[in-house]
Amino acid sequence: MLAFLSLAIIAGAQSVHDHLRSGDQAYKGQDYVKAEEEYRKALEKKPTAQGEYNLGSSIYEQQRFEEALQQFERAAGQATDPTLRANAYHNLGNTYYSNQQYQEAVDAYKNALRIQPADAQTQYNLSQALRQLQLQQQQQQQQQNQEQKEQNQEEQSKEQDQSGQPQEQEGPPPPDQEEQDQSQSEQAPQPGEQQHGTLSDEEAERLLDIMDREEQKVQEKMRRAEGKPTKPAKDW
Repeated sequence: MLAFLSLAIIAGAQSVHDHLRSGDQAYKGQDYVKAEEEYRKALEKKPTAQGEYNLGSSIYEQQRFEEALQQFERAAGQATDPTLRANAYHNLGNTYYSNQQYQEAVDAYKNALRIQPADAQTQYNLSQALRQLQLQQQQQQQQQNQEQKEQNQEEQSKEQDQSGQPQEQEGPPPPDQEEQDQSQSEQAPQPGEQQHGTLSDEEAERLLDIMDREEQKVQEKMRRAEGKPTKPAKDW
């Protein structure tokens, strides 16, 4: 009876391995639906951090970002292997980035770098997330300014209706939309600037150097590929 139980456990373990291997083959063949099915079967038999990570990767490629977030969070929380844990945080950052949640992406990339500080791809992705975060903050500030302007104009209009006299406008008029767009493009967000909860000055200087080197590599690749864009995702 004991021998039979041992054989059953071995057979079960082999079955999990077979599902993972089949999922890997499907993933490499870009059949992400099939890969998802195989990874789910493997997880049903034996939940593992690697299985959660692989499942998250297959779901990410199907652009179901909310589900992918859950899988990478599980993988990062369960992983004991430092490399797997760092990769889970990296891909968690990629998923937040794809979902335009840039502050969360920054936090995830920083968690990955705490485990693997020398990972140049994560450092580069962090710099891009910081750029997008600052741009997002600028856009939000512009929207708030526009809303405040409209509110002030509405209040002035009400006062004019009540008094019958035009109201003086204090200060210069705001720039038109074309000028705002030009100003925004000229003020591209720079990685490493202090933002709430982002980088220290020392970290920022290091990231600037890395970003410059990596951007040169990316530009060379993009020129060779005739302008083909690169997505912020980590191959596995």
